Amino acid sequence: MRVGVFTALLGNLSLDDVLKKLTSLGIATIELGTGNYPGDPHCKLSMLDNAPELQEFQKKLAGAGFSISALSCHGNPLHPDQSIARANQEVNRKTILLAEKLGVPVVIDFSGCPGDQEGAKFPNWVTCPWPPDFLEILEWQWEKKAIPFWTERTKFAADHGVKIALEMHPGFLVYSPETMLKLRAAAGPNIGANYDPSHLFWQGIDPIKAIRVLGDAIFHVHAKDTQIYDFNLPRTGVLDTKKYTDERNRSWMFRTVGYGHGAEWWNEFISTLRMYGYDYVLSIEHEDSLMSAEEGLTKAIRFLENQVIREIPAAAWWV
Repeated sequence: MRVGVFTALLGNLSLDDVLKKLTSLGIATIELGTGNYPGDPHCKLSMLDNAPELQEFQKKLAGAGFSISALSCHGNPLHPDQSIARANQEVNRKTILLAEKLGVPVVIDFSGCPGDQEGAKFPNWVTCPWPPDFLEILEWQWEKKAIPFWTERTKFAADHGVKIALEMHPGFLVYSPETMLKLRAAAGPNIGANYDPSHLFWQGIDPIKAIRVLGDAIFHVHAKDTQIYDFNLPRTGVLDTKKYTDERNRSWMFRTVGYGHGAEWWNEFISTLRMYGYDYVLSIEHEDSLMSAEEGLTKAIRFLENQVIREIPAAAWWV
């Protein structure tokens, strides 16, 4: 297992400067955005049709000693506005093709969220089973939109030697281990999770126990923390729609690794990932509004370097 960085937090820097900065911090693995919500500051899909650009990009990474853990194109490929849906789907498709060319094994996305019917303008995220119209909406979203799209796209990715990792994120159809496994059962084993514990914490899901639920469906992991504020929680509940920058009044907020949960928790998280076969990358994602990207990243790297398990375990000589 090793520590990596999702470079979206360094979007104000050139790729050259990102590589220099991360080298100085002891990092040699990166996750790169290719468009949609993360943007594409360091990895352009234009490389698909430009061999010299692609070769220069590969040479730059190899020369600096870097590998890519995943390409990320988090978007809403099921958006009810078809122009948005098509654009997000096309970024996903091209990202899969670029991953194949670069030898990157994983492409990360969101599952997406449709509207409540054909012709809707905005996504409709169903959060309860009653009144009964909600279950009708939910069935339509899964059967008519999510399952057909992701079944086709999962096969497309498999044909190109790439796995799809969906980030379980509220606001989209896949937001929990149960919904992740529901889509996987329908679309096939080549689709799994980009496992970000921060989104599970605030839903009241224990991320360590959830690893045992997902098992080998975890393809990539984000290292991001969440802090719950018990003072505000009784007033707002966890479905808190206040802006992330309203830190004093929110019931929870994203934190740099180690500032929501300490070393003991992260030790068990990392150990349980290994127990269930995950021995890949912990990709740091910084979204802590109380810290600068520079400080949050540095603290997260230093924290995880002490927790991550690197070596292959020895034979159990004591048994």
